[in-house]
Amino acid sequence: MRQQLMAKLEAKQDRIIEIRRYLHAHPELSFQEENTARYIADFYEGKDCDVKTNIGGHGVVVTIDSGKPGRTLAIRADFDALPITEETGLPFASENPGVMHACGHDGHTAYMLILAETLIEMKEQLTGKIVVLHQPAEETPPGGAIAMIRDGCLDGVDHVLGIHVMSTMPTGEVAYREGAIQTGRAAFKVKIAGRGGHGSSPHMANDAIVAASEFVLAVQTIISRRLNPFDVGSITIGSFDGKGSFNVIKDAVELEGDVRAMTEETRVLIEKEFRRILDGLAKMFGITYDLDYKNDYPVLMNDENLTAFVASSLQDANIPEITTIVRCEPQPPSEDFAYYAKERPSSFFYVGAMPANGVCYPHHHPKFDINEASLLIAAKAMGTLVADYGDYKEE
Repeated sequence: MRQQLMAKLEAKQDRIIEIRRYLHAHPELSFQEENTARYIADFYEGKDCDVKTNIGGHGVVVTIDSGKPGRTLAIRADFDALPITEETGLPFASENPGVMHACGHDGHTAYMLILAETLIEMKEQLTGKIVVLHQPAEETPPGGAIAMIRDGCLDGVDHVLGIHVMSTMPTGEVAYREGAIQTGRAAFKVKIAGRGGHGSSPHMANDAIVAASEFVLAVQTIISRRLNPFDVGSITIGSFDGKGSFNVIKDAVELEGDVRAMTEETRVLIEKEFRRILDGLAKMFGITYDLDYKNDYPVLMNDENLTAFVASSLQDANIPEITTIVRCEPQPPSEDFAYYAKERPSSFFYVGAMPANGVCYPHHHPKFDINEASLLIAAKAMGTLVADYGDYKEE
């Protein structure tokens, strides 16, 4: 089956690229992907599978039932874009101003559609069921995964697999890692309020900018002085809204930021210390504060046994387009695939997509692009795991 599947995917490579380019030109933001969801659902029209739409919002869930006993494997691809103005100059660049596929989700959807079509054509050679999760809203909390799970997308599912193409990894490289593979995340907004006044009379005011500046420095001591040096965490102040007049002491400042951690214990510790510092600043500077602190995506935990299966299956397959299979370091960004991994044993791995000229831009950059050769690699890699899944043994 594996050889036949690989040959069919090779024959459809041009269609994968065609779909990717269409989706790239027509991006939609998280929670607004109506046309993309319709495109995906229409793709399956007339095919021998069960299609459910409006799952967790704009999600599409496709079930390929072999009619034979066996386990159920879910394979996931996301399809939302980002609020970025594209600067690639590609002939198929975004036609939606201020919206861009700057993370590769167009490629995820393209390879998955053609892989699913091919699996449907070969369903008599499968066992159990394959559930294709076309997921919206990966980029924006609370994310699309958690809503799809609430709508039952994992009902009857035994395991979940996912791929992300990576522009910063060489094309031909596939990377995996067991355990904690991507950070958990929190986001915060805090308003620090003092008492405004004239710049000539600071003693009659209570300067919110001074207190907020102390806060910016103090929260970094959580990472340097409260975390175990072997733990991973970061706090970023991404916005400091203190603009005013040169001779006016502001009465309030608003800050927004981002927190990352590699364990749930670290994430809890950071939030505790974060609030403690604000309480201390309130006493030190005589200010008040209003805090909105939201934990969203959990730490992404790859199941050890399933990830070992991923690595060994791909190594045994000898896919010619895959030149290297490596155990990588954990990745700093967060990923809402983590919600699936909390519910079922799962594995999320990476396919290199560096452009052939070696000039690469990171994900979420206005000049981000991928090597389209990576899409066939992704289809073959995921297809191999589907083909071998019947032989997977849990320890």
